[in-house]
Amino acid sequence: MASLAEIRAKLQESQNRTSGSTGGGDNAIYPHWNMQEGKEAVVRFLPDANTSNTFFWVERAMIKLPFAGIKGETDSRNTIVQVPCVEMYNDGTTCPILSEVRGWFKDKSLEDMGRKYWKKRSYIFQGFVVDDPLNEEKTPENPIRRFIIGPQIFQIIKGALMDPELEELPTDYLRGVDFRIKKTSKGGYADYSTSQWSRKERAISDQEKAAVDTNGLFDLSDFLPKKPTEVELKVMKEMFEASVDGEAYDMDRWGQYFKPAGMSQNTGDPNKAYTPKTETATPTPAPAPQAEAAPAPQAEAAPAEGDSANRAQDILAMIRNRNQAQ
Repeated sequence: MASLAEIRAKLQESQNRTSGSTGGGDNAIYPHWNMQEGKEAVVRFLPDANTSNTFFWVERAMIKLPFAGIKGETDSRNTIVQVPCVEMYNDGTTCPILSEVRGWFKDKSLEDMGRKYWKKRSYIFQGFVVDDPLNEEKTPENPIRRFIIGPQIFQIIKGALMDPELEELPTDYLRGVDFRIKKTSKGGYADYSTSQWSRKERAISDQEKAAVDTNGLFDLSDFLPKKPTEVELKVMKEMFEASVDGEAYDMDRWGQYFKPAGMSQNTGDPNKAYTPKTETATPTPAPAPQAEAAPAPQAEAAPAEGDSANRAQDILAMIRNRNQAQ
């Protein structure tokens, strides 16, 4: 398991580089988003079973492809198909969709379209539900749950890890701390900005320790989408081009590989011949955004190896000195 110093070092490296869906039917996932406004869930995060993972979470990156309904259905609404962005696997594989979309951010008229097709991040954690405002009637036999955490809550989690007053990992069994997920609303949407780490350390209970000993921890990478094959990467690119062109989703062409949520049947024919377009699909220029445009996404490099220093204070001092020297 990585030390707090290693986690801080990697988070700082990531920050320096970038500055300048839940699985249906799996009740191991705790649906904190179903809380009523004004409620809070208290959870205790646990380490990843994968000791090569520096963090106690894994990042999931998905791309949403909107289609103008489903081909052959006369009364179909707009359809969304999610595909994995292969850059989440950090093995050097290039995402065929982002390779195209990155260039759009160089053109002001295409920025809105670029954000539409940019990857959406979420983060997978595991741990215990200490205080459950949902009062779930049915809970899994294994009390170690999984949490799908969005960017808003994740920034709070990550920010606290860089606090020099934090001396131990929050996942430490003896001196760790719980996390409070608080749900409010802002502008008609759910807001979790008041979520926070508990102020007091808490050793996990005998019952929680027994659950870890009995069930073991999850390897969080097991819950990432399966890495697409070369054929699936080509299908993703084809679907992307069709989506940008405003076409309907074609079950015969793509159903064997990627389907809209709720469609379980594999009706696509992988042997069906498909004649590619003679021209590359070109996005129709979108009107210039009225509001201030968000910074163009940058390509993320694979995380570097963790710093060899043992103390978090030493790492943070090095970071501060480096920043002052710039």
